[in-house]
Amino acid sequence: MRDILTTSGAGAWVAFISSALVATIVVTLAVVSLIIVPRNRRPQSALAWLLLIFVLPIIGFLLFATFGSRRLPQRRRQQQANINRYIIETSEGMDRVAKDPPWPPWLEPIVQLNRNLGAMPLVGGNTARLLTDYSASLAAMTEAVSEATRNVHVEFYIISIDAETEGFFVALELAIARGVLVRVLYDHIASLRVKGYRRLRARLDTMGAEHRPMLPVRPFLGQWQRPDLRNHRKFLIVDGAVAFTGSQNLIGRSYRRRARRDGSQLAWKELMVRFEGPIVAGIDALFATDWYSETDELLLREAAVLPDVDPDSGLDAQVVPSGPAFEGENNLRLFNSLVYAAQEQIQICSPYFVPDESMLYAITTAAQSGLDVQLFVSEVGDQTLVFHAQRSYYEELLRAGVRIWLYRSPTVLHAKHFTIDDQVAIIGSSNMDMRSFSLNLEVSVMVRGASIIRELRTVEQSYRENSRELTLEQWMKRPAHLRIFDDLARVTAAVQ
Repeated sequence: MRDILTTSGAGAWVAFISSALVATIVVTLAVVSLIIVPRNRRPQSALAWLLLIFVLPIIGFLLFATFGSRRLPQRRRQQQANINRYIIETSEGMDRVAKDPPWPPWLEPIVQLNRNLGAMPLVGGNTARLLTDYSASLAAMTEAVSEATRNVHVEFYIISIDAETEGFFVALELAIARGVLVRVLYDHIASLRVKGYRRLRARLDTMGAEHRPMLPVRPFLGQWQRPDLRNHRKFLIVDGAVAFTGSQNLIGRSYRRRARRDGSQLAWKELMVRFEGPIVAGIDALFATDWYSETDELLLREAAVLPDVDPDSGLDAQVVPSGPAFEGENNLRLFNSLVYAAQEQIQICSPYFVPDESMLYAITTAAQSGLDVQLFVSEVGDQTLVFHAQRSYYEELLRAGVRIWLYRSPTVLHAKHFTIDDQVAIIGSSNMDMRSFSLNLEVSVMVRGASIIRELRTVEQSYRENSRELTLEQWMKRPAHLRIFDDLARVTAAVQ
């Protein structure tokens, strides 16, 4: 009996010590979290992290340790600073900017903002051609590669070899065969998730292309940063003279997704733009930045002669790079500045619209001020949590007077652009969501000129013709369980 009591007492003592240890760890994690989580973080993001840590202390803290820092390694940020200094010292084409009427007075400080944040200048004498058809865009890029004589720079978030992209890879092979230097960058995690990643790398090796994964997550090789910090940029530069950029990845239009339960197949609707002129050097400098970050090889000396462009038809354009390699959220600052500068109308197309508080206030304030504010999004989503987080903003937007157009299923409207009055357009890879503002490396191009605005007005009208307008009355009738799911998804979007 004494042995049993002794054993029982020892067990109780061990249980007490264990409980006390766990309680001490939990309290310590809570106190430490209150100190470090809010530091240089949005209040809503900090609250979301703290809630997760308080509900699931150990798991939440481990997740914060893995995903809590939005900054790239010091070496990567220093390389960006070095490139910025070089760009500021060697920029060309600024003398081609035509500030004749109707140059808006509010644009000058925004141009300077972009220059201060991302180093790139506003340059004039550019031409641009919009590519709204998926297959036509791939064909145009393939044709440009087939005409290359010096070098081809390829950088896309997702690259995949499939039936629709095969012609592009054949063009790369033929270019290399005639002596063209081909360099390829692709996001490591995004491309790795697509079936055929090893075949892609083997094909690039066989053809003789220089290629690297961007922001690789390979701890065993000493390559590590927060794993969801991704390079989301998309562009192609040929001979330093022609550049393509926009929303489209180098993959088939269905993104190799399986058919849905109803038998339909999701298909992506994109927008790319083909540039010529001084702006190409800015886009190529951004490729050089990413290449330098992955290889330590500097390519910025590979300059092209600026072509002559009719000053009456040339466009002013400015590359705006953004992402965790910069100190500030360059794209968010630009977008907010433009929305507040608008005098008449704002037309926004964003497949993933999950704005932070400042962006939401800017857009609803514009609508409440009587401006014509319209938002183009998809009726169907390809990313469940993001799609439902986006839906959680519809009521507030509709009540403010924003018109919302839902592009009809099964098409995913993946284009990323917006226009301010009849003055300025933004086209690029950046969504209007917190991931693009804080976690992704993005590229946006700000363009001023009547011709590009006219083209985008035609594109916007085509969206309306293939969409249904959402009304507040319709939206308030949606099922209660969907409202709850939308609101919960909104909370997860704040964990940045």
